[in-house]
Amino acid sequence: MHTDTNPTLLITGGAGFIGSHLTTELLQHGYHVRILDNLTPQVHGPDRQPPGHLDGRAEVLVGDIRDPQHLQEALEGVDAVIHLAAVVGERPSMCRIEKYTSVNTIGTAVLLEALLDHPIERLIVASSSAVYGEGLYCSYNGTVYPKIRRSPKDIAKGNWEPRSPDGEVIYPLPTPETKEASPLSIYAVSKYNQEEMCRMIGEAYGIPTTILRLFPIYGPHQGYASPYSGMLTEYASRLLQGLPVRLFEDGYQQRDFVSVYDAARAFRLALESPGAAYETFNIGSGRPHTFRTVVDLLATITGREYLAPEIMGTARVGDVRHCFADISRAREALGYEPKVSLEEGLLDLVAWVRGEIAGLQRPKLHLKTPASSRLHV
Repeated sequence: MHTDTNPTLLITGGAGFIGSHLTTELLQHGYHVRILDNLTPQVHGPDRQPPGHLDGRAEVLVGDIRDPQHLQEALEGVDAVIHLAAVVGERPSMCRIEKYTSVNTIGTAVLLEALLDHPIERLIVASSSAVYGEGLYCSYNGTVYPKIRRSPKDIAKGNWEPRSPDGEVIYPLPTPETKEASPLSIYAVSKYNQEEMCRMIGEAYGIPTTILRLFPIYGPHQGYASPYSGMLTEYASRLLQGLPVRLFEDGYQQRDFVSVYDAARAFRLALESPGAAYETFNIGSGRPHTFRTVVDLLATITGREYLAPEIMGTARVGDVRHCFADISRAREALGYEPKVSLEEGLLDLVAWVRGEIAGLQRPKLHLKTPASSRLHV
């Protein structure tokens, strides 16, 4: 996509955690940014105001991704779309099936129909590592297992590690984009549906489409206990308040935690890289960490080393054991290279959470809801 004429970008769901950081990233690089967000009260409060940290240069339209009229207005004069709007979280999706399917799948379908009447230069879609289910595994003798599911019976017995169909011990590998999808939750199914619909319509109608499979993202301004983060914000909050962290299973599950600043830059690189069109990329740090490792780092940062985590010894529906990213394709095609180490990112997260806790006693401002749905913040 050309960047020499200050193009206008639409970010659906742009007032959320990732979207607010992405907005700043794009504005700093000369883009005009318009946001379509429903400012759901569960996230933004009953007054449905944009968050205070959202860059004031962005144009905000309040509307639902499933409303064609809102989309028609939002797409006026837009050169590219970054599609973030979604309900997130694997475990909640297992009991809110209609909600996740409606927002994530139907919302994407409505967007794609609207794009048929509004040609754009690029569509970037935020997908999730959840589409993989379990990551890639191999056995001691080198046999690769691309599609592994843990037995509910083994999980119930506390046998957390996956095994091969023959009962052999297997070991996690970095997961590439070529691994077969194996979604284990309604959320994961909805994200995979988003991918397939956008890829299909993009190819059929000549809309250059890029899929970014995001691994667990963390950073300032993330909601407490957000299932999209691996709950790092909640972990930091509990430790700062002198409470132990609760870890499911045995705490040795491996994940790839990536800073929201690196993720925001990845979206911009995908927008600007000619080789990104019609491709799918993992966006992570490329390094696995166990939950225990993360909690130990957070305990050190917060000065709560004496607070040992509570090991729950139970699993949650929709959870996988190990999944971390092979980011070699993003490195090669996008020039993407993670810049924020886990230690640096957690220091930043803890500083923000500490400020949030300190501000809980401050009186909140209650602003009137604007008469118009169009806000300039």
